[in-house]
Amino acid sequence: MKKLLKELAISTAATLVLALLLGGAYPLAVWAAAQLFPQRAGGSLIVKDGKVVGSELIGQNFTSDRYFLPRPSAAGNGYDATSSGGSNLGPLSKKLLDGVKERAVEYRKKNGLKEDAIVPADAVLASASGLDPHVSVANAELQTPRVARSRGMREEIVRHFVEQFTEDRELGLLGEPRVNVLRLNLALDQHPGNSESKLEGR
Repeated sequence: MKKLLKELAISTAATLVLALLLGGAYPLAVWAAAQLFPQRAGGSLIVKDGKVVGSELIGQNFTSDRYFLPRPSAAGNGYDATSSGGSNLGPLSKKLLDGVKERAVEYRKKNGLKEDAIVPADAVLASASGLDPHVSVANAELQTPRVARSRGMREEIVRHFVEQFTEDRELGLLGEPRVNVLRLNLALDQHPGNSESKLEGR
C-alpha cells in the first residue's frame, strides 16, 4: 500500500508539473515571442486602403495580363486555405501529365514564348499545399515582358520591381530565391498610371 501511494504521489506531481509547463508556461512563452513579430503572428496580412486584401503567406489567383500569375493550385477551387493540399497524383498519372502539358501550352501562349520554350516547373506544377504565394525568379522573368506590355511600362522598370520583391533563401541556405506574387502585383498597382487597378479585374 505504501508503495502504491508513493507511485500515486509521483504520478500526480508529474502530471501537475507537466500541466503547468505545457499548458501554461509554454503557451505563454510562445505568445510572448509572437508579440515580438506582431505582423507574422497576425497572419502576415496585407492591408490596402484600410482593407485586408490577402496574406503574404497564401497565394491568390490572378488571370489578367496586367498581373504576374501565381503557381497553379489544387487546393479546393484554388488557393483555398480550408482545403490545403496537392492533387495527390503520382508521376505516372496520365491526368497529371495531360494537365502539365495543357498548362505548359497555355503558359507559352500567354507569355508569347516559342512552342518549344522551356517552362519553369512551378508554372505547371501545383505545390504540396496549394497555397504557395511565391513563384521562382525564372518564372517571374518570363512573365515580365507580358506584364510590362499590358501596363505600358518599360521592361526594365518591371524587372526592377521583380528584383525588389525577390526573397532570398531561408537563412541564406534553404530553398531557392523566390518572388512573392501578391506583394509584387500590389506594388505594380501603386506605380504611377496603374493605381486605378486596385486588384480589380485580375
